[in-house]
Amino acid sequence: MLSRLSIRDIVLIDRLDIDFADHLAVLTGETGAGKSILLDSFALALGGRGDQTLVRQGQDQGQVTAVFEVGPRHPVRALLKANDIAAEDDLILRRVQLADGRTRAFVNDQPVSVQVLKQLGALLVEIHGQHDDRALVDAATHRRLLDAFGGLETDAARVESLWEARRATQEAADSHRAEIERAQREAEWLRHAVDELSKLAPQPGEETALATRRGVMMQSEKVTEDLRDAFDAIAGGKSAIPALAQIVRRLERRATQAPALVEPSVKALDAALNALDETRNHLEAALRAADF
Repeated sequence: MLSRLSIRDIVLIDRLDIDFADHLAVLTGETGAGKSILLDSFALALGGRGDQTLVRQGQDQGQVTAVFEVGPRHPVRALLKANDIAAEDDLILRRVQLADGRTRAFVNDQPVSVQVLKQLGALLVEIHGQHDDRALVDAATHRRLLDAFGGLETDAARVESLWEARRATQEAADSHRAEIERAQREAEWLRHAVDELSKLAPQPGEETALATRRGVMMQSEKVTEDLRDAFDAIAGGKSAIPALAQIVRRLERRATQAPALVEPSVKALDAALNALDETRNHLEAALRAADF
């Protein structure tokens, strides 16, 4: 229950502290006495909409603090636990309204969001008014009210605990299933990689050989051009080999007339022709190897 309401610098109120005893408390007063200001201040502490006009003129901020006494099984304690808020004997809600329109919310002196403050306020207080929503017509509260009316809070709490355990177990099972699926996908990929490597059949030293071949391929265009020029010079249309071969035949016919003069030249020309023919074979092999 509400045990104390403290208001500082809200609208016309400079400082006000109200202590509430057990049983019914009634605030009465004529129009303009400030009853609505008290309710607006109380609503601010429960997470209601803030407004810079609530701050008393000339002040930088206003503040409202509401102190509640809650039992150990009150539903608000579960919400405190869910939001990691320290639960003490008294529950203290405090709202600070700044003159620039900003607000700050605290529960047991721990900063919280306005949304959390509003959820706590909804569990602690129900404000009935001509134009206010009533918890009785809020569908979200019907089951809790029915459980309370039937004395089923303990059973409902047990069901909620079992449901949370089931949900946690389901999440763990889903996580485990996802891990198994991930492992299966990885195993499938590894099998595919092994198959590809088996088809590739890598050999020792193959990486070095491939790197060398890659270097050759990178320079192959220029190298091939030079090799082709050399081949054309030896075996192309401007080759000297046919002319040299014709000269050798002519000299061979003159060998009987002057062997001492002719034979050394013929031998040298034969060696040159053989060397040129061997060179042509090497160039042909090099051109074939360079044709990637």
